[in-house]
Amino acid sequence: MSRWNYFLRRVLLAIPVLVFSTSITFLIIRVGPTDPVAAILGPTGDPQTYHEIAVQLGLERRVGPEEWVPVPLWQQYVDFITDLFTGNLGTSWVISPSTSVYDVMASRAPKTIWLGFWSVLVALFIGIPLGFYAGLNPNTFSDYSASFGGIVWRAMPNFWLAVILSGLLTQSEALFGFSWENFLVQTPGIIGAPDLNTIYQPLEDGISIAALQTAITNLFAAIKYILPAALVLGSSSMGNEMRIGRTAVLETINSNYVETAKAKGLGPRTIVWKHVFRNALIPLVPIITGEAFLLIGGSVLVESVFAINGIGKLFFDSVVQGDLPLAGGLIFIFILLTLSINIIQDLLYTLIDPRVGYDD
Repeated sequence: MSRWNYFLRRVLLAIPVLVFSTSITFLIIRVGPTDPVAAILGPTGDPQTYHEIAVQLGLERRVGPEEWVPVPLWQQYVDFITDLFTGNLGTSWVISPSTSVYDVMASRAPKTIWLGFWSVLVALFIGIPLGFYAGLNPNTFSDYSASFGGIVWRAMPNFWLAVILSGLLTQSEALFGFSWENFLVQTPGIIGAPDLNTIYQPLEDGISIAALQTAITNLFAAIKYILPAALVLGSSSMGNEMRIGRTAVLETINSNYVETAKAKGLGPRTIVWKHVFRNALIPLVPIITGEAFLLIGGSVLVESVFAINGIGKLFFDSVVQGDLPLAGGLIFIFILLTLSINIIQDLLYTLIDPRVGYDD
């Protein structure tokens, strides 16, 4: 079976999973205790207005001048599935009334993407190198320190670490002798999200030395502003990568092909980069790709603590306030992302380890 046939097969197998997941989503948001009409109407409103809104939402239909009947649940399900699979996510009911769900998500997505990007980099460039270093230097003080630090870091809940870190940085001048807001570049504070528009706004009137300097300064400020939240969000995955990376290196470095490479007279650097590093990456593939799931679930808590109005905070608000089209649309996007990451993960296995075939 070729790689593209394998990819097509994985996509086709993902369709039933997508249908089942969206069906569960429909049951959760439609059969739950939230009354979407009451969420839109608020505490004041007459029955006439209530039924008119229910008709607009597709929950009721008018059968007479003053008579309405509920739309059957199966009909609501068919409409829900049809809209999702045709790309019609509808409009927001509560958070941003009459605004397309796509527009609402697009206004919040850059902040979450910025947070997720730096969270992944923090986890990759701290967790994997420390894990590999510990594995290459077993039973040393560095190994014990890295392993113990990874276990402790992994054990700390995201929301707890977010509260502690924000408190430490807020009192940084009293505790450490410097103000975090004024460290290296000026930032407006600890809590909140950077205005990413300031990065390219200086270049709108033309490229010049002064404009480039301003844009670079704003870029460093945006990175520094999001770094505490990124460190918290990437902490869980960072601890996993450190621990599993160490174990993978220890297993690989004692394998027969590494011993054969040593017997052939290959240098330590060649052995590490050509044999140990690549093979030790194989068990890390699900951990690295699993960071997408971490960003989906963890960003809700981290964005709430750090007041980053991104996709995670939007999902939390849509569920609490009963904005069902927005909540359903976000869940559908999350499901698509999860299935896509799983397919990419399988393909990465075959690229890293050619021994993995396409027949299973």
